Amino acid sequence: MHENLQEVSAPRAILVGLDTGEYDAEISMQELSALAETAGCEVLRCVIQPRSNPEAATCIGSGKLEEVKALTEALEADMLIFDTELTGIQLRNLTDATDCRIIDRTMLILDIFAGRARTAEGKVQVSLAQYKYRLSRLTGSGTALSRLGGGIGTRGPGETKLETDRRHIRTRISTLEHALKEMEKHRKFLGIRRKKDGILTAAIVGYTNAGKSTLFNMLTDAGVLAENKLFATLDVTARALELPDGRTVLLSDTVGLIRRLPHHLVEAFRSTLEETAQADLILHVLDASEPDIRERMQITQDLLNDLGCAEIPQIHVLNKADLVDLNQHNEPDTVWISAKNGTGTDELLRAICAHLPQTAKRMRLCIPYAEGGFLQLLREEGKLFSEEYTADGTLVDIMVDVKRQKKAAEYEVKPE
Repeated sequence: MHENLQEVSAPRAILVGLDTGEYDAEISMQELSALAETAGCEVLRCVIQPRSNPEAATCIGSGKLEEVKALTEALEADMLIFDTELTGIQLRNLTDATDCRIIDRTMLILDIFAGRARTAEGKVQVSLAQYKYRLSRLTGSGTALSRLGGGIGTRGPGETKLETDRRHIRTRISTLEHALKEMEKHRKFLGIRRKKDGILTAAIVGYTNAGKSTLFNMLTDAGVLAENKLFATLDVTARALELPDGRTVLLSDTVGLIRRLPHHLVEAFRSTLEETAQADLILHVLDASEPDIRERMQITQDLLNDLGCAEIPQIHVLNKADLVDLNQHNEPDTVWISAKNGTGTDELLRAICAHLPQTAKRMRLCIPYAEGGFLQLLREEGKLFSEEYTADGTLVDIMVDVKRQKKAAEYEVKPE
């Protein structure tokens, strides 16, 4: 359904942004450039106009629009990518004025997500976000959407009657929402089952390109795609991780975050993101080499708070430690690692053990043969590492559930 990114010839793009003082326009444009390159664009030039507010009809002022039009012709650009969300009227007017393909920040991010989704749920979530975005752009967009052509901004639902048939789009939205609700029910059932079975869970969250997937692969050998690109992985992946204390935790890698993440995407992916609120521990991965690390940390933290994760224990995992001076930083609940080089793994695993609820404990027991029923119960509930038959009873090295630890302590073998 989706075109392969490698099969699309690289469009030549000019980036256009507004500096309203609401956020750092320079940093935002750098991020837009990275997004464009991730989508397969060749970025020719970045243009920023200082304005107190966007121009209602064309986003940028008439003088800047003429400048951008001339630049487009001079550089033979294929498209203009705006670092803001355009209205249907702005999209139509800009297309008419420049006779050029127009993409906004939201369309670009949706396009990247469409190319990255692999699971059925991921594809449904992205398609839902795309349809909702296009439905909101039908009024006033005229022929703008139909003139997008192939490539960037057009992956996903397609470009046939979507632009004019509201009823068709609403029907598709309803169908996708129903499918998503069924998937949510299944996921919630699995979550309840995990809690009932006492399975510990930890979620890796953080800004996109912070190294979450590289860390996930380092800890679990999951083989998840890890590239130096924004949103290299989209679908949530979960793998079992055995900890040094003998316990096992189900570790999940979630979608990366970004400044001004389109609300259509946040809404579509909320059910997936809300799974983080059910985790026993959050690993908040940060790129230690980023100058704006504090802002990126806050963006992620704000979303976690919105999802109701404020009370969940959290470890700040500062990745790319090989690129910074570690002597400058010493904060609580923080672990320094290099997921690429594999350094800091032992310290991180110890921190995970310390922050997870103590649901089970590894114990060395000598259980009398008369207590065979209790031993069988321990085997069923916990993980058995070794078992040896002695004159005094069965000697076991085993994980003991918290509710059995008081009785198990009667048979504990103290180290010599």
